[in-house]
Amino acid sequence: MTGATTWAGAAELARTIEAANFSGMLFTETSQTPWMSIATAAQAAPSLTFTTGIAVAFPRSPMVAAALAWELAENTGGRFRLGLGSQVKAHVERRYGVAFDPPGPRMKDYVQAVQACLRAFNGDQLSHDGPYYKLSLLPRDWAPRRHDHGDIKVDISAVGPWMCKMAGEVVDGIHVHPLHSTHYLDNRLLPWVAEGSARTGREASAVDLIVPVFAAPGDTPAERAPLVERARRQVGFYGSTKNYAFQFDDLGYEGISAKLNDALRAGDMATLMSLITDDILDHFAIACPWDEMGTRLVARYRGKATRLVMYLAEESLRNDPASVPKWAKVAETVRAAG
Repeated sequence: MTGATTWAGAAELARTIEAANFSGMLFTETSQTPWMSIATAAQAAPSLTFTTGIAVAFPRSPMVAAALAWELAENTGGRFRLGLGSQVKAHVERRYGVAFDPPGPRMKDYVQAVQACLRAFNGDQLSHDGPYYKLSLLPRDWAPRRHDHGDIKVDISAVGPWMCKMAGEVVDGIHVHPLHSTHYLDNRLLPWVAEGSARTGREASAVDLIVPVFAAPGDTPAERAPLVERARRQVGFYGSTKNYAFQFDDLGYEGISAKLNDALRAGDMATLMSLITDDILDHFAIACPWDEMGTRLVARYRGKATRLVMYLAEESLRNDPASVPKWAKVAETVRAAG
């Protein structure tokens, strides 16, 4: 997982992780759009698969999102999948200046509009008449050139029941939130996806899970400490969101989310991090010696995840370039497990 960087930085990181047995890169969208960095990284590392995780949907026309995906798929030889997300209301309305509500139905319509555009690029008539997006015009001179990589997977970020069920109905994959436990995956997300899939008569296994993991490897507690504390901070930050409180409640930590929210609003990061005890962190992160990390990842996610995304690997590689061969062994173990 990587985010804002220069084109040169994206290319350098791509070459590094390609040499370290990683299979791909996931680009977030925060302070910088992902498209140019993906193009640069793809030129530098031609074996990698690229995905947006996630590109913010509502500020872009579905046609624009589909056209960007189409161009990247062609130029990577099909090694691109489009990950979309709604972002949160404040950012969509106050930073991007576009409509947000109702996010679930709007996102479903958006995804189906993107899929309609992609079918049109493949030769179908453009025809999408949804509640929020209506698309019916694609003159030949404005249609992108055809290519052999038009079967582009479209994924969304999903956390709660409505979005997970919708994902089961209409998308190719889910970007699981970094704040997740195996209890959440087994007892919340996967049953919701199965319920949604049943509505359209397809198998839940048709929906890929792309799972970011707080993996903090190191052969000693001192070596692991920087990544462990980074994971603790992120779990506390994400956990302060009231909509995610149920994840702590399900694990028997009722009321933690509200306390995290209070600490965050007060700017008291020390208290926020102290609330995420080692026992809580164990549910949301994996901290262990280097030679155990690959097998621990496989044990936790086998049968659930299609792709694992290392949330902290870029930071690890930047702070300790000597960790490259160690990450290579982790990646080798995970990829060998299928």
